[in-house]
Amino acid sequence: MTIEKKIDGGKCIIALDGRLDTTTAPELEKELELDGINELVLDFTKLRYLSSAGLRVILSAQKKINAAQGKMTVKNPNEMIMEVFEATGFSEILTIEND
Repeated sequence: MTIEKKIDGGKCIIALDGRLDTTTAPELEKELELDGINELVLDFTKLRYLSSAGLRVILSAQKKINAAQGKMTVKNPNEMIMEVFEATGFSEILTIEND
């Protein structure tokens, strides 16, 4: 998986390309150690696979952003990833947008 990270003031955009699984989740977790960020955008346009380890990292990021009274958005998940979000109830707790 490749991670592209852009920070602009208090906003961070992280674009993922590949698979977010047990092997790559710790890499994303390190990138999500964000002090002073109150808006996080996770761009899943090129994300092809999401495991439970990836879900854990996403949930942890959502909790951190909520604690900072910020906003997190997941953008452009594909149909398979959207099915995972719906089956796990994540679609109820995440802000999901499609361009």
